[in-house]
Amino acid sequence: MVKVQGSSLRKPPAADAAPSVIPCAKLLASEFAARAAQHDRDASFPFENFTQLADAGLLALTAPAALGGGGANASEAARVINIIGKADPSTALVLSMHYIQHLVMARSTRWPGRLSRKLARENVEGVSLINALRVEPDLGSPSRGGLPATTARKTETGWRLSGRKIYSTGAPILKWYAVWAKTDEPEVRVGLFLVPAGLPGTRIVETWDHLGLRASGSHDVVFDDVVFPLDHEIDVRKPDEWRIPDFTQATIHAIFVAAIYDGIARAARDWLVEFLKTRVPSNLGASLATLPRVQEIVGGIEARLAVNARLIESFAGDFDDGVELSASESNIIKLTVTNNAVAVVEDALSLTSNHGLTRANPLERHYRDVLCGRVHTPQDDATRLNAGRLALGI
Repeated sequence: MVKVQGSSLRKPPAADAAPSVIPCAKLLASEFAARAAQHDRDASFPFENFTQLADAGLLALTAPAALGGGGANASEAARVINIIGKADPSTALVLSMHYIQHLVMARSTRWPGRLSRKLARENVEGVSLINALRVEPDLGSPSRGGLPATTARKTETGWRLSGRKIYSTGAPILKWYAVWAKTDEPEVRVGLFLVPAGLPGTRIVETWDHLGLRASGSHDVVFDDVVFPLDHEIDVRKPDEWRIPDFTQATIHAIFVAAIYDGIARAARDWLVEFLKTRVPSNLGASLATLPRVQEIVGGIEARLAVNARLIESFAGDFDDGVELSASESNIIKLTVTNNAVAVVEDALSLTSNHGLTRANPLERHYRDVLCGRVHTPQDDATRLNAGRLALGI
């Protein structure tokens, strides 16, 4: 068992993560990669991956060191997510959402300290994952505004929650939900409530049958008058008070999402390079790698990946160092990295013809997975619109 030894301080670029973390992540990633294609075909959830992550101490990577966690910063966590994303992006997606919540807990002044400490300790002790459940059938993503239909009703004995959440990543394994809901009070408030998984009235509806990230278990979660304690209110405010997004949440989310899709692109690049070096058409008499056109396109792929690495590393490092950043810049980083990642896989397909699209090869899976970056919040149109308005002073 390899336990993570982390630090909340940023380290030099050559040692962004504690020495034991990266080799451990790479070792696990090799096993995850061997199972990824089957989980993709079956749309089955990789429970075994999370057992191994917990045994290695990597589930608790972003939990505070004072509570037994790794105490990792954004740079360290992004590197681990990138490694796991290259092997099995569905696992990386669930892991990244879990990491985000624990980093937010550790930094937030709004999270109740008792609850954040409880979840951190559970995270250190075993498989205890959390994710935010925000998206709804009618509302879509709350990032575009509007009140959720999911409602928390306050009673003398506890909150009573009713509603339906979609795209609830990691639903089969989550132990805790941070549920975005509105209150039924005369003056409505909206925000996050901490709800234990598996309470009476809670059910998971297995709706996730997606083009990509098929093993992420992003099913619907339905709450039918679910009762949970009054002191599990995390951060509930008047709707107008949510106009300014949570800086920590937005920034870390952008970094980690970018790291996942960059990892997918790197997996595609690695497979492509091997294919080009070993594929020897009879009419050419040499490998495809010897063709100048092929070399130029591969060079373009390397350029995009180099840009991605710099963007993720420098932005995560600035965040860890307390540099003043903006939500708009965070979203632009995500947009740039994910679009570069899609372009990398598309370029790989352009060089592989039918080989790239056959299910016997992993490139078609990488393509399906990387396309999810285009619809992953924040979406490109919203990012560009916001950036344009800021530039125009509107």
